[in-house]
Amino acid sequence: MDREERPSAAVRARACVQAISPYVPGKPVEEVAREHGISDVLKLASNENPLGASPRAVEALREGLTDLHVYPDGSGYRLKRAIADHYGVHPEQITLGNGSNDVLELVARAYLEPGANAVFSEHAFAVYPLATQAAGAEAKVVPARPPDDPVMPFGADLEAMAAAIDERTRVVFLANPNNPTGTWVEAAQLRGLLDAVPEDVIVVLDEAYTEYVEEPSFPDGIELLAHYPNLVVTRTFSKIFGLAALRVGFAVSDPAIASLLDRVRHPFNVNALALQAAEAALEDAAFINESRAVNRAGLEQWQAAARERGWSTVPSRANFITVLTPFGAGRVFEQMLREGVIVRPLGGPDARGGLSTALRITIGTAEQNERAVAALERALGRLAAEDESDD
Repeated sequence: MDREERPSAAVRARACVQAISPYVPGKPVEEVAREHGISDVLKLASNENPLGASPRAVEALREGLTDLHVYPDGSGYRLKRAIADHYGVHPEQITLGNGSNDVLELVARAYLEPGANAVFSEHAFAVYPLATQAAGAEAKVVPARPPDDPVMPFGADLEAMAAAIDERTRVVFLANPNNPTGTWVEAAQLRGLLDAVPEDVIVVLDEAYTEYVEEPSFPDGIELLAHYPNLVVTRTFSKIFGLAALRVGFAVSDPAIASLLDRVRHPFNVNALALQAAEAALEDAAFINESRAVNRAGLEQWQAAARERGWSTVPSRANFITVLTPFGAGRVFEQMLREGVIVRPLGGPDARGGLSTALRITIGTAEQNERAVAALERALGRLAAEDESDD
């Protein structure tokens, strides 16, 4: 075959990879500033900590700058020991990742393949379908609870998820609290799912936002590991610890599972600065408590503002709130950009119904929340006026 007749290298890629719709991150502050000529842009789209990073982590970073020429510890020995001591587990149960996204993909790489499937809820974290599809496996998406559900609107239906498991299921993904809804499952519900899942199916409990939950009765996945050897619990340092830029997360599981995940983990997947900063942040109790308090007050501030204005919201125990609007989320998003406030739209400009009209808004400081509420009020007002004039 002549060179001109051969297909391009892109065409030779696996069909499951070609079919992937790339993950779209939150719009950068610099891009909004350029496009709209706004100098004071407020980003509330990526669930970052409005207080910044743990001061102890920042100090650890400064100390580590003299060793940038040295490769990191590929085993993450010190951070594993720190995590083990903090959570009461053994170092051999821990798998470190370049953010918890990396750990989720390690699970998919180790357990999923063509012919297998993964079960997760509608409105689940976007990485679950991406990791599943990249592995060539089937995604079994279980409908979420309806918007008018008295227990948890838009929440995961655990009984339906358990019923969706078949002989080809290898992984069940569940976030608690869930992103992007903020919804959650209680301890009895979670145990019910874990009891129903066959022992040869991995259950990934994604607890990226669990540190923000203050209810003592809320389930702690790490405590459940002793009872469910097929459970994998993932956590991140990106949220309450404020280390999103460094990308460091971890999984805790049975040592046999952790060993398998390590076999598909890239060497040096967590850089040296991230290892040092995470170790320091883990014990910064003052910063964690302050972050939790600011988030609690911010959630209450947003809920009160929504009630006053008649806005519908989804129940949340995370560091964000999901607001349901009368318009396609993409339209509201664009109006918010004109206000210099970046949020996360869950649907396009012409979306109708369900979460497709919703915005996910990160909880900020009191001043940031006040600005975002006012911006959303003006944005919705402009859209209502536009639609009225079109009529």
